[in-house]
Amino acid sequence: MIGRNDQLGNYLLRLEEKGFKFGEDVISFIYFGKQSTGSSDYLAILSIEFTLKCQKRFDSSFYLSFLERLQTHKITTKKQAYALAKQLGLLAVQET
Repeated sequence: MIGRNDQLGNYLLRLEEKGFKFGEDVISFIYFGKQSTGSSDYLAILSIEFTLKCQKRFDSSFYLSFLERLQTHKITTKKQAYALAKQLGLLAVQET
């Protein structure tokens, strides 16, 4: 069950409402990646967002790799995440 303070769970529900369907295995992997990297809900959300933007679908290895990079580079804002993604060659243009 998703708790009131579960930002990641609420984000996944919002994505589902927009038509993104994640199976139990994907949801479990998302939480596993978050826990194994010691990341916050916010970083996990950013990693999901970039995974979907860059891969056009959920790619578990991309998600985990980008989540690890967010953690390693001590990213705390969406702007920093976009700068990192651009630096890594993942995005052609920065966030507007």
